[in-house]
Amino acid sequence: MALCEMRLIWGAFCLVVELSLAQETYAPHSIRTDGHLTLGGLFPVHARGSDGISCGDLKKENGIQRLEAMMYALDQINQDDQLLPNITLGARVLDTCSRDTYALEQSLTFVQALITKDTSDVRCTNGDPPVFVKPEKVVGVIGASTSSVSIMVANILRLFQASL
Repeated sequence: MALCEMRLIWGAFCLVVELSLAQETYAPHSIRTDGHLTLGGLFPVHARGSDGISCGDLKKENGIQRLEAMMYALDQINQDDQLLPNITLGARVLDTCSRDTYALEQSLTFVQALITKDTSDVRCTNGDPPVFVKPEKVVGVIGASTSSVSIMVANILRLFQASL
């Protein structure tokens, strides 16, 4: 097996593990890495699903390779102290599943940090106020891979342009 094929298989395995972990704790079909500044990413990691399922099979060439390229670029930037001294770039990458409507739904997580919620009347069963974990603020978005997805996501993000 060629080195590129082994790397792709390993990358796919790591992605599947990370996506399954992210589903339980954050948003479905997403990857998150910490940094001082967070960049968003939208990639078709999975193909369009069928029979009412949002996501289908993994897309190696158009999905995973683009995801790997973004993560590699962030690693290279973060390792070079000359480029952004004392600043690291993080990522919040979402899977569009090759569906414009699903990508739009996923991209709403980019603006969650900008929305304030009134929780003054919400209490836990023991009377304490609830603890809400506010998502990180995304400062820019890379992707999507098709015009229909890019246009829909751009329209949503445009509503928050003063804050992004």
